[in-house]
Amino acid sequence: MEQPPLVILMLSIHGLVRGHDLELGRDADTGGQVTYVVELARALGRHPDVERVDLLTRLIDDREVSPDYAAAEEKLGPRARIVRLPFGPKRYLRKEVLWKHLDHLVDRCLHYLRSQEKLPDIIHTHYADAGYVGMQLSRLLGIPQIHTGHSLGRGKLQRLLESGRKQSSLERQFNFAQRLAAEEEVLSHTSLIVASTRQEIVSQYGDYLNFDAKRASVIPPGTDTTRFSAPGRRPIPEPVCRMVDRFLEIPEKPCILAICRPETKKNLHRLLTAYGEDAELQQLANLVIVAGNRDDLRTMEPAQQQVLVDLLLAIDRYDLWGKVAMPKHHRMEDIPDLYRLAARRHGVFVNPALTEPFGLTLIEAAASGLPVVATEDGGPSDIIGNCRNGLLIDPLKPETIALALKTALTDRKTWRTWARSGIAGVKRHYTWAGHVAQYLHAVRRVLRKDRKRFRRQLATLSHDRKSALPLARQALISDIDNTLIGNREGLEQLIEWLLVRSGRVAFGVATGRSMAGTVRMLRDWRVPMPDVVITSVGTEIAYGPDLRSDPGWAKLIRHQWRRDALVEAMTAIPGLALQQRENQRPFKISYNVNPELLPPLDRIGAYLQRHNLRANLVYSHQAYLDILPVRASKGQAIRYLAYKWGLPLHSFLVAGDSGNDVEMMLGDTLGVIVGNYSPEIRSLKGRHQVYFASAHHARGILEGIAHYQFGDSCHPTRLLTS
Repeated sequence: MEQPPLVILMLSIHGLVRGHDLELGRDADTGGQVTYVVELARALGRHPDVERVDLLTRLIDDREVSPDYAAAEEKLGPRARIVRLPFGPKRYLRKEVLWKHLDHLVDRCLHYLRSQEKLPDIIHTHYADAGYVGMQLSRLLGIPQIHTGHSLGRGKLQRLLESGRKQSSLERQFNFAQRLAAEEEVLSHTSLIVASTRQEIVSQYGDYLNFDAKRASVIPPGTDTTRFSAPGRRPIPEPVCRMVDRFLEIPEKPCILAICRPETKKNLHRLLTAYGEDAELQQLANLVIVAGNRDDLRTMEPAQQQVLVDLLLAIDRYDLWGKVAMPKHHRMEDIPDLYRLAARRHGVFVNPALTEPFGLTLIEAAASGLPVVATEDGGPSDIIGNCRNGLLIDPLKPETIALALKTALTDRKTWRTWARSGIAGVKRHYTWAGHVAQYLHAVRRVLRKDRKRFRRQLATLSHDRKSALPLARQALISDIDNTLIGNREGLEQLIEWLLVRSGRVAFGVATGRSMAGTVRMLRDWRVPMPDVVITSVGTEIAYGPDLRSDPGWAKLIRHQWRRDALVEAMTAIPGLALQQRENQRPFKISYNVNPELLPPLDRIGAYLQRHNLRANLVYSHQAYLDILPVRASKGQAIRYLAYKWGLPLHSFLVAGDSGNDVEMMLGDTLGVIVGNYSPEIRSLKGRHQVYFASAHHARGILEGIAHYQFGDSCHPTRLLTS
């Protein structure tokens, strides 16, 4: 059976991402992963099995960077585009500062996805921060997530500690605790890890407790062979030659070429040490280091500034003037010509990084007919193993770096063999067409497993595991006890009504019960798992079918909540007895009430205020009192959902029977009070858009649905005039 084309959402939210003139090396956040995600999106967009690829990144409105990054949308091809969403400050921020703004991006993504005609089939996240955002979206929407880490925090932390940095200063600079926790959680949740090499799986992801190698697949990235190719007879552009040669006394000598960002982990200082301490190597070749772009060292980030200052000091210490070129500026389109220039002069490409997750520059160099010398730590071992075009070195030993470079430069026959092998190896192993074929095969496998898992989930509403909330135009939210349940025949009719409208009308419950108690009750009454579950009188929100909690709601209602102080203060109020432990929640204190002894609620509220305590008091069934944060209630939870999912309040039909349902009925929601209501809710009679049904339980909900003609139209205006 022919499978429908896929809609793919890719998230890469840090760095400067655009479809042309990539500013690689501008800073520590704009490197090879930007090239990867842009080229992958383009390549996927060309494949007939893909309907659309959206590469979602951060919108940056900052005079210090190009206005390209402030464009809301940029085409990458007929079926691929970059989508930019604003979150956090408008200015450009390094990735470590973005973490506190990521929950804001989750909400922005939900609004964006709601505006689309079709939800994505898969979410592919890149780097830890995007992984965190994608995990929230995956849980909320029921869409499988695949993840590519590119650079992992645990390895980076270990290398920095080994270099002598202190844990406390590293935490202040990089937020490692938050990043590592997020990476562990992403690895626990994600359906597939896309790695570039087997070494990456074993030695890098293998350091994480939640990593399961069975959920990892090696899919090496491709390279654009229309850009990177052997020099042939084409002349090298004069500006590129001048960029390098103006530094050199004998420019026609072979050159040792390094292209990377100015970061400590790139290990450029040991490369320069290897060159500076070996007179024979200096006689054989010039050294060309292309380490990003700079105008004034004094204006650069401190870490990058230190790397470049150390290099310049080493050049001076070893008196390498005229032998080393470190151009200040280059364009993205200059990079292929730099490889070709080095290949034409029978040079060698070097990557001496302390560790290299993959090594995209090695593939580019190989495709350009340039032999390579690279670190043995990471992806280069796979690349050189496949291409047979160079040597691996221990990046901590300058003498081994120098020896490998001399081997490549002095044996001309071996040089020619490596050059030819590299070109052939890239065509065999590292094309985008090959990458996309493997990628789509892995994605289809994930989706098949996901569908099988869904079929095992008997308690689900939709015929699709995805949540109805993002695309629904209306939502039915009902209390459980004495509202949704109580009449089995009426409940079955209501469930049938929901099934017919699955995908158009989202279904949720709002109850005073705990999450565990809610699940038990729904299972006992054979109610399919709702799209959204509001429990503990509105203090907890989770999304089905996996009941993933909404962390944004917990953060919101924590405001002015002093649970222990409230429990202590309430001991002075007569007529109250704390309910059993299972009914107490982090944001809910629950009491059984003797109504003859309980003071009026306004007096209790005034008493708490005198003690500088703020709380929302919810009295129901003349038997229970719940104390909640001031921002928490069933009604506030529904308003939060309306904001989060971009669904107007007048598109919510809410049903209840008691005092803890009152707030749901106020405002623009369409309220239904079932016929078996409690006395304390009678005060809502005559209120705008509050319908008192004659029928009890679920039959009363169906009566309210008929009254509002709810679910028969997706146009809220009709509901308001009915």
